[in-house]
Amino acid sequence: MTKFVERVFSGVQPTGNLHLGNYLGAIQRFVEMQNKYNCIYCVVDEHAITVWQDPKGLQNAIREVTAAFIASGIDPKAHIVFNQSQVAEHAELAWVFNCVARMGWLNRMTQFKEKAGKDKEAASVGLFAYPALMAADILVYRATHVPVGEDQKQHLELSRDIATKFNNDFAESIAAHGFEDGFFPLPEPLIQGAATRVMSLRDGTKKMSKSDPSDLSRINMTDDADTIASKIRKARTDPEPLPSEEEGLKGRAEADNLVAIFSALSGRMVADILGEFGGGQFSTFKTALADLTVAKLSPITTEMKRLMADPAHIDAVLADGSARARTIAAPIMNSVKDIVGFIRAK
Repeated sequence: MTKFVERVFSGVQPTGNLHLGNYLGAIQRFVEMQNKYNCIYCVVDEHAITVWQDPKGLQNAIREVTAAFIASGIDPKAHIVFNQSQVAEHAELAWVFNCVARMGWLNRMTQFKEKAGKDKEAASVGLFAYPALMAADILVYRATHVPVGEDQKQHLELSRDIATKFNNDFAESIAAHGFEDGFFPLPEPLIQGAATRVMSLRDGTKKMSKSDPSDLSRINMTDDADTIASKIRKARTDPEPLPSEEEGLKGRAEADNLVAIFSALSGRMVADILGEFGGGQFSTFKTALADLTVAKLSPITTEMKRLMADPAHIDAVLADGSARARTIAAPIMNSVKDIVGFIRAK
């Protein structure tokens, strides 16, 4: 049976305004996973251009995500941090996967429907096909594990479907080239814990988003302490006090969201938090949440600003990470070319 090196791959799009949802739902988890796995963390700039990006703004956003990774505690020397467009094998494998994946599979992707909106005919081909690129991002490293939130499960399942179909379609060639029982692994999800889906501070039924027109809906990772405290004080709640039991959060989306954020930032159980603040007014709880959020994010924000003031250093980190990523991706892509039947320079 083919043995795969245990490896984690994940990425963040550089589309500006990194926020608390990005931190709690992804970056904080990336930091934790360093202690257990070999990790590859990618700034997925090719995904970003599925919708138009201002070129200068995109470069700044790539550096900002990289700065957030490092400031949050990701070690770019112990693990790999790079931007996708510097490793050509991502795009090469994506084309092969475009020819393996089926139109029906992509038509079922709910995120395309959400992002394209009512005018699908005006959406880019890249927006439609980007799940195949996402599969390539993972499988060009033969990654075995991918941290996912609820909204990414479908894409990971598609990656597994593409890997399975490739292994089946080219089974004879795969075996002829010395690989037993398939070439690609079927990547497993690393299910996230509390507050992986952080909701808007203005509407607890909607995900916190950088595209929301209201800046009060999110806490940006570049917000200063006063801004963070002000946004939390203004966060929408209902007139009832916090419940003392978890059952009491049902049907109270805004309260549930704020408690979940407190839980994720503090590492405390929801029941413990409600035991302390239940029955009290939201003002008291919000003050404690603001203090906690500032304490957690302010050191990261300060370090991000320091790093962003030295773009040459960030670019050097990305160049080093990209070179190391290619040492893994290039041999895998060469094997794919051999398996598919391409003639390549030796």
